[in-house]
Amino acid sequence: MQQIIYDFAVSIDGYISGPGGDISQFAQEGAVVEEYSARLQTYATAIMGRATYEFGYRFGMQPGQNPYAHLETIVLSKSLDLPDGAEVAVQRSSDAEAIDAIRTRSSGPIYLCGGGALAGSLLSTGHIDVLRLKRAPIVLGEGVPLFGGTRVSPHLEHTGTRDYGDGYLFQEFRARHEV
Repeated sequence: MQQIIYDFAVSIDGYISGPGGDISQFAQEGAVVEEYSARLQTYATAIMGRATYEFGYRFGMQPGQNPYAHLETIVLSKSLDLPDGAEVAVQRSSDAEAIDAIRTRSSGPIYLCGGGALAGSLLSTGHIDVLRLKRAPIVLGEGVPLFGGTRVSPHLEHTGTRDYGDGYLFQEFRARHEV
């Protein structure tokens, strides 16, 4: 089974976006963004929730368009309807069996690109294997929390940190879940 990797920018107070989905305070260029773009090339499949998928509409993406053309992209949603010929798949279930099926059929690592509620759900069921956090030196105060409202606390093994300067850090952790 392939690993699910949550690779996300996060404020120091734990938000992946501010109110209304505002991401303008996060880095838009520089080494932190360049290395993230390079990591995207190492993933085979992308999974995301409906709100994360529809967030792309704000930037000109059309319904059914794949935001990651080189990846098989799956939107986990009970209510999203896309046009015929959509470049992305919609999976109605995000239960453990459905997630395990994605992990089994993926040809490589799986990029969990959001959102917070989905990440919290996957963390609570032990389906996130690696956390890759691009920690930004900003305080948002409110918005979308990194793991939604989940209170699960897996054991994390720190596997690396990179300091980009100016307060930006990349941190990687392996999540170990009790069985």
